[in-house]
Amino acid sequence: REQPVVPVEVLAAVTRERFLRDVYPRRMPVVLKGMELGTCTTKWTVDYLSQAEGSKEVKIHVSAVPQMDFLSKNFVYRTLPFDVFVQRAAEVKHKEYFLSEDEKYYLRSVGEDARKDIADIRKQFPILAEDVHIPEYFEKEQFFSSVFRISSAGLQLWTHYDVMDNFLIQVTGKKRVALYSPRDAPYLYLSGTKSEVLDVDNPDLEKYPLFVKAKRYQCFLEAGDVLFIPALWFHNVISEEFGVALNVFWKHLPAESYDKSDTYGNKDPTAASRAIQILDRALKTLEELPEEYRDFYARRMVLRIQEKAYRNDCG
Repeated sequence: REQPVVPVEVLAAVTRERFLRDVYPRRMPVVLKGMELGTCTTKWTVDYLSQAEGSKEVKIHVSAVPQMDFLSKNFVYRTLPFDVFVQRAAEVKHKEYFLSEDEKYYLRSVGEDARKDIADIRKQFPILAEDVHIPEYFEKEQFFSSVFRISSAGLQLWTHYDVMDNFLIQVTGKKRVALYSPRDAPYLYLSGTKSEVLDVDNPDLEKYPLFVKAKRYQCFLEAGDVLFIPALWFHNVISEEFGVALNVFWKHLPAESYDKSDTYGNKDPTAASRAIQILDRALKTLEELPEEYRDFYARRMVLRIQEKAYRNDCG
């Protein structure tokens, strides 16, 4: 059985007004083409990137295999001067390396103090930021972060969701993105915000039999394309070429809904975290009953959750 694949809708020359009126309320991923992104799409060659930000040190992920797994942590963190990192990330085989001559590199920019500061390209990479025009299809006070990303060719990032809406702006290179609706969470074998199914193209169906039920949406991003990823949509990203991207996250819930210690935009809203803690306590309480009673009352709890919290159109 093969997973159904649905192409992500592609729209050209979408104005802010049209996006907010026709696209945004549908809460579906969309590829936006022909956006005004500034000079970055033509200027950001390997040599230009290297010279522009020079030898400032950056912390990077280094992986001996293309599929990076945040659950098993099959990568190491290393530090390199930015110009050296860019040159290495653009290579296929390396003369100098940490793990192997065909290792993969990935930069996800962070704030000065990753535990306190959010990523903002204007602060961490101010020279490059001048080349970028970020489509502000949201109010200025909703802005959360702008995350600068650089990936080696062939690198695949684990499937995960974020709790904020975001634009994935593909500045150079090509990516393939597989996406899954929040409603398909029961089929994605979650551990926190991440799916245990790493290889979405060749999943281990003995280990993950329900994965085939998840409807896969897919798109191919080229330089200059912008992918709108609504909050809670799962995404798995493969860099088909060496490429540079920028993620822009914004808050669409009231500001107090979000965890104030969240610097990455991926901590569950505070009300959701509290609800999960209460549920865990309730399940712990059920352990005081014999198995037959536990099963009966657990099923009643599931029915109560469905009745009170599921959307009517969820099926």
